Amino acid sequence: MGDPKFSRKAYDTPSHPWQGERIKAEAETVRTYGLKNKTEVWKAESLLRNFRKQSRELQARLRSGDAQAKVESDALVAKCARLGILPAAGGDLNAILVLKDEDVLNRRLQTIVFQKGLATTSKQARQMINHGHIFMNGHRVTVPGYLVTREEESSVSYNPASPFTDENHPMRISAQQAATNAEARAAAQDKAAAEDAAAAKADAEEAGITAEDGAN
Repeated sequence: MGDPKFSRKAYDTPSHPWQGERIKAEAETVRTYGLKNKTEVWKAESLLRNFRKQSRELQARLRSGDAQAKVESDALVAKCARLGILPAAGGDLNAILVLKDEDVLNRRLQTIVFQKGLATTSKQARQMINHGHIFMNGHRVTVPGYLVTREEESSVSYNPASPFTDENHPMRISAQQAATNAEARAAAQDKAAAEDAAAAKADAEEAGITAEDGAN
């Protein structure tokens, strides 16, 4: 048991401090999501690492016939679905193993506020949350990194006392800009999906696996 005055660090830092490709990728993620620093990236990575570890251990226990493992695996899948990082239905332990950092970062309150069109940029969304302009479940939330569940997502809105409730507020996003942002996000997601599919195909060809093999 640790010292109750000093909470244990909730994330793991990289094992090697100087890796060019990792540093470049982290910097790009920080810019894309308007994060304060790379610590928030490491928190998402640590959360996913923990989920993957649990998934591997539960799959091993299921193969050995552990009845309790079935209960725990259902609870883990349900938790990931509740957080929105897995589909509401049809998720399984294998799906957890292929999750990406973006799946967690997209569930942060800061990202949800931007995606709902309540802010013009991710950085503005962070500032609005910090300054108390955002309500969720009828309460003010001031933590940009809070992971929003599926049930909570629909309740994210402006604080009734915030000047942003005025549609003519000069810093409020327009409907046209919100639509443009949505189209840009959809295009980026399609591009990422295409790149993942191409990479998977290249790996399969390198391993000598054909479409006919998959059908069999």
